[in-house]
Amino acid sequence: MSFEVIPAIDVSGGRLALFTPEGPRPTEAFGGDPLAAAHAYREAGARWIHVVDLDLAFGGTFGNLDVVTAAAEVGLAVQASGGIARAADATAALVAGARRVVLGSASLLDEAEAERTIVTLGDRGVVGIEVEGGRIRPRGRTDGDLPLVETLGWLSAIGASRFLVTAVSRVGVGTGPDLDILRRAVRSGRPTYAAGGIATLTHLGEVRSAGAAGAVVGRAALEGVLDLGRALAL
Repeated sequence: MSFEVIPAIDVSGGRLALFTPEGPRPTEAFGGDPLAAAHAYREAGARWIHVVDLDLAFGGTFGNLDVVTAAAEVGLAVQASGGIARAADATAALVAGARRVVLGSASLLDEAEAERTIVTLGDRGVVGIEVEGGRIRPRGRTDGDLPLVETLGWLSAIGASRFLVTAVSRVGVGTGPDLDILRRAVRSGRPTYAAGGIATLTHLGEVRSAGAAGAVVGRAALEGVLDLGRALAL
C-alpha cells in the first residue's frame, strides 16, 4: 500500500504562522514566506502540501486562498484546511486550486450540512477528526463532543472518502503519534491519515504500520527537525 507524507504549512495574513489556542503566532521559518516553504518541499520530493488557513479557522473568513493558488502553481497538489465547515467554503477552496478539501471537525456538529458538503466534495473531500481524550473535540469549541467510533461509522455510511485524524494534545510537540486512536480510526475501512506529534522517521514508520494511508507533518518539517527529503524517499 502506498503511503503519503504530506508537509503542512499554517498561514495567517499571507505569512507562515504556528497554531496556538490563543491564535496564530508568526514564525521565521523560511523567512515567514509560505511559497519559499512550498518550493523547498517540492524540491525535497513532496507531491502534496497541506495548507491551513488560520484566518478562516479563527475568524471564519478565508484570508489566504491566494496561497492555495500559488502553491498549486508551484506544482504541488494542495489539500486545503482551516476549519472549513460549509459547502460554499469548500467550493471556494477548490476554485482557488485545491485538489482536496478538509472538512473541519466542528462541521460535524451540524450533521445535515456536513452530509451535504461531504456529498458535494465526493472523492475530493477529507473529513477532519480532531481527537482529545478519546473523543472528537473540535479545537476552539466548547460545545463539541462526539463519540469517535460511532461518528466514523456514520461518516463512512454517508460516503466520506477519507479521514484526517489529529491527536490534538500532540500537535506541535513532537512526542509521537497517538497510535491507539489511529488504529481505531483505521478500522473504519476508509483511507486514514494521521497528524499530531509526528516528528521523526520512526514516528512515520509507526503510523504506516498502524495501517494509515499517510501522515501530515507540520512543525517538524517546517523547522527542519524532520528530514523531509529522507522521509519522502523512504
